[in-house]
Amino acid sequence: MTARTAGFTTIVLGAGAAGLMAAATAGQAGARVLVLDHGPHVGRKILISGGGRCNFTNMDTGAGQFLSANPHFAKSALARYTPADFLALVQRHRIPWHEKAAGQLFCDRSARDIVDMLRRECAAGQVDVRVSHRIIDVTRDGAGQYRVETDHGIFHAPNLIVATGGLSIPKLGATGLAHDIARRFGLRIVAPAPALVPLTFGAQDREWMEPLAGLSVTVGITCHEGEGRQARQATFRDGMVFTHRGLSGPAILQASSYWQPGQVLDIDLLPGIDAGRRLLEIKRDRPRAGGVAMLSMLLPQRLAQLMAQAHLPDGQLAGMPDALLANVGRILSGWRLNPHGTEGYVKAEVTRGGVDTDCLSSRDMQARDVPGLFMVGEAVDVTGWLGGYNFQWAWASGHAAGQAVAERGG
Repeated sequence: MTARTAGFTTIVLGAGAAGLMAAATAGQAGARVLVLDHGPHVGRKILISGGGRCNFTNMDTGAGQFLSANPHFAKSALARYTPADFLALVQRHRIPWHEKAAGQLFCDRSARDIVDMLRRECAAGQVDVRVSHRIIDVTRDGAGQYRVETDHGIFHAPNLIVATGGLSIPKLGATGLAHDIARRFGLRIVAPAPALVPLTFGAQDREWMEPLAGLSVTVGITCHEGEGRQARQATFRDGMVFTHRGLSGPAILQASSYWQPGQVLDIDLLPGIDAGRRLLEIKRDRPRAGGVAMLSMLLPQRLAQLMAQAHLPDGQLAGMPDALLANVGRILSGWRLNPHGTEGYVKAEVTRGGVDTDCLSSRDMQARDVPGLFMVGEAVDVTGWLGGYNFQWAWASGHAAGQAVAERGG
């Protein structure tokens, strides 16, 4: 059966989180929806998320947890489809869940529960989901009909929702299709880059980092975004892990979304502690101790040895000037490192950048100058923090577009 005889009013490209939410929303509101995906299964990125348990939302979600050239763009969609709305859907499907950290909600059993829920929601809207359909070409005719050519035939509809994601995790089939389609229809692209990704370092730094591989420490990292009145900063206090190539762990993944090539990284190894004062207290209480023993009271042993060798003389604390210890305290609170790069899209959880939000309506995700064309999810220049925020953006932006195409009709 061809799309013409099926009479689809909406084609959704991509059967991930945003695409399935958009399709289910539109279908249940009366639209006749076709979902096309080049992969063999739906929701593949959902299935590997959260260690296989899917951190499906964060109850503390707000626009402040997202990076974008327009920090206000996400507000509308996020306000109209909230974490509480998605949680209500999860509970309606009787999916057991738990809160792992403040606001972060996970499935008790498996991420498969979320995928199955979305499939059932699509079925309730009589959505036609077709996988293993490779997209060859996308055009729009003079009558406003979108023409999607695949290796299984050609499909037409007056509405097109692009939900093919970004460039992260290419082994799951990620491509630049969303960006290509956007450019084809005259939409600008904010330069994409890997985000929520481990950072790598040059050979000189790796020489001392490699012996620390596997070591984890809680740190604080303050990140900056934008300039002038739009400038914002965020401080992340979480785990950092040394690797053979550099640094990883939640704090580093968060920082990577802000980091730009050439920028330094300032790491507080003792967040919440006045490091200089603490070192002087240890000197007073244990004057016969050495530098390694002192730092080992505050840091993991291997890291303490490294910092002592780099910044402290041999001998007892009693013989070390207070000014020297105060300076070491400043180093511990603002350890400055110079990343060389990132692990790239292979290890990135999401893609920073994407379709310029100035080209889209924040209310319904529709292209301002191209009627019936919608961009949702990771394809858009809206990138969330680690911890369920990117899924909430997928649900909210997909829901906004799904409602809009149903209202728009065919």
